[in-house]
Amino acid sequence: MVLLDIAAFSGQLHPLIVHLPIGFLILAVLFELVSYSKKYEFLKSAVSSILLLGFIASVLACIFGYVLSLSGDYDYKQLNDHKIAGIALALGTGLLLLLGTNAVNRFIEVRRSIFSGLCVFIVALVSYTGHQGGRLTHGSEFLSVKVLLEQPRDKPVSVEQAMIFEDVVHPILIQRCSPCHRDGKKKGEFSVQTLADLLKGGKTGSAIVAGDLKKSELFARIMLDPTNEKFMPTDGKTPLTKTETEIIQWWIENGKAVEGKKMSEFKNTQLITTKVASYLKLGVSSESIDFAGTNSEDFNQDIPTFSNYALIDTLRSQGLNIRVMQHKPLMLDVTLPEGKGYLLNLVNGDLKSIAKNIIWLNLSDNDLKDQDLVSLNLMSNLEKLRLENNPITDKIIPSILSLKHLESINLNETELSKAGVERLKQNPSLKRVYQWNLVSRKF
Repeated sequence: MVLLDIAAFSGQLHPLIVHLPIGFLILAVLFELVSYSKKYEFLKSAVSSILLLGFIASVLACIFGYVLSLSGDYDYKQLNDHKIAGIALALGTGLLLLLGTNAVNRFIEVRRSIFSGLCVFIVALVSYTGHQGGRLTHGSEFLSVKVLLEQPRDKPVSVEQAMIFEDVVHPILIQRCSPCHRDGKKKGEFSVQTLADLLKGGKTGSAIVAGDLKKSELFARIMLDPTNEKFMPTDGKTPLTKTETEIIQWWIENGKAVEGKKMSEFKNTQLITTKVASYLKLGVSSESIDFAGTNSEDFNQDIPTFSNYALIDTLRSQGLNIRVMQHKPLMLDVTLPEGKGYLLNLVNGDLKSIAKNIIWLNLSDNDLKDQDLVSLNLMSNLEKLRLENNPITDKIIPSILSLKHLESINLNETELSKAGVERLKQNPSLKRVYQWNLVSRKF
């Protein structure tokens, strides 16, 4: 609905408009106080006009603030405190404006000292209202004594000394997710403030399930296509980078979603050490870090540059879910929706044009056969491949062996033989093979 879109958009104007009454009212009070000096007494005549602008801006801020309050799961008490303070500010400004007019002064004479005192009170009310708004935007401990006394964590001197949750995972979640999921604003009744909050989850249940990616709703949401309404972060906010996503994945799957443990306390950290070092910028020169915070030296140099983003939009319109994981070089996460295997042949020509930019590919649950995957070997930079729940056979083994960058493949409930899976050991880059419930076949 267009009207709903306009309402949602107008709510987003509140953070912009709310600064106008602050500026106008502080300026009006400043002129009022400075005009006591004979040198600047001419400024007194401008106070009423500025107060009028402040009153209009305050009313607009209240209106757009109310619209914005309808769009988020804000803490009721904090929202109500901010709302009451905002309305009181608008009414107080209107009253102050009336007291300064000649029409009112004919019936009620207001001494200038009282008027000036009320102006100072309005500034105090502006400060209080702004503080309540800050609590909603930045959390309930915004400008609190606790924050003032809190000591920032020292940056670890090495990857081995880094605490996986406290130094790496939690800062990622706070940066990317806390604007919508924290104390004071819990969309979906979910917060990322603590590990306990993550494990508790929200309306949909636990956000993190130690060792189980499929049951970890948080990971599922960040892996969705950005066009999906459930994709997180939402509202056009910057999504997690490929490095950040892989760190979260490793922490859930291999780190068992723990806190209070250093990287040195885990086993088999070779795959994630470089990612953590890149995120923390340890042992990596600042020049080699691109705008997304990922070490360019870690990139597969075979991934080509790409500029035809219109083609990606075309493929999306045809039904493919395509998520851009990285722009320089372009890395794509492509998913064929479940039950739409017929689309693969329809888009095969266009898919070849982006084949070398596809890093993650999900073709699961689509009744695909060997002949449907003839273009697989063109995707030479694949790192993760999901083929589960498809009637594919050992005939695709040569294509898989040709993928020299492939690190992970899911072959659950396929028709590959155990001997065929054993042949995959010939691909030295392959580190993880998921092979539950393979169907036995005779050749």
